[in-house]
Amino acid sequence: MRVLIVACHPNPESFSAHLREVTAQAFRERGAQVRVRDLYALGFDPVMGCEERLGYHTEGDNERPVAKELEQLKWCDTLVFVYPTWWFGLPAMLKGWLDRVLVPYATFRLPTAETPMQPGLTNIVRLVAITTCGARWWQSKFIGEPGRRTLLRGVRQVCHPRCTTRYAALYKIDSSSRATRERYANEICRLIARL
Repeated sequence: MRVLIVACHPNPESFSAHLREVTAQAFRERGAQVRVRDLYALGFDPVMGCEERLGYHTEGDNERPVAKELEQLKWCDTLVFVYPTWWFGLPAMLKGWLDRVLVPYATFRLPTAETPMQPGLTNIVRLVAITTCGARWWQSKFIGEPGRRTLLRGVRQVCHPRCTTRYAALYKIDSSSRATRERYANEICRLIARL
């Protein structure tokens, strides 16, 4: 198993950072090769500038600004996102990563009048989202969990047609106890063991 973890939290001492480490260790204990892309630690620029946008539809040119990220995506068979849910969605840094890195031709084929969009990352057969939410479970469901849908429905469209998905969220993170957070971290380990 080749696992790419895309992590996104500005605080290296956050619970989200702890989950990144727990996740990586759990995969390594199962014999997986693991690579971590910590977007804040890397100083990833989430902003797509005008020039980059103008070249977005040009095969090859659109890959140059994000070549390192594309290399990582093409290497893995399991893609894991570890991030906090902010305002019911993805942090801007992670959304910017998706906007800039999931470029046509390298990760998918654009739809035409005759054919739908075609996946380009068919090497990815497992997609996992691990997150924390300030809201309660029912509030998140009522809003529709846009972050979850973006990753497990949207990103899944560029992966293998039989790509499996898993979602793990700890709700009410801001008022959670240490014991609750420890239980959640253990749940993540059990989820990884079942993959």
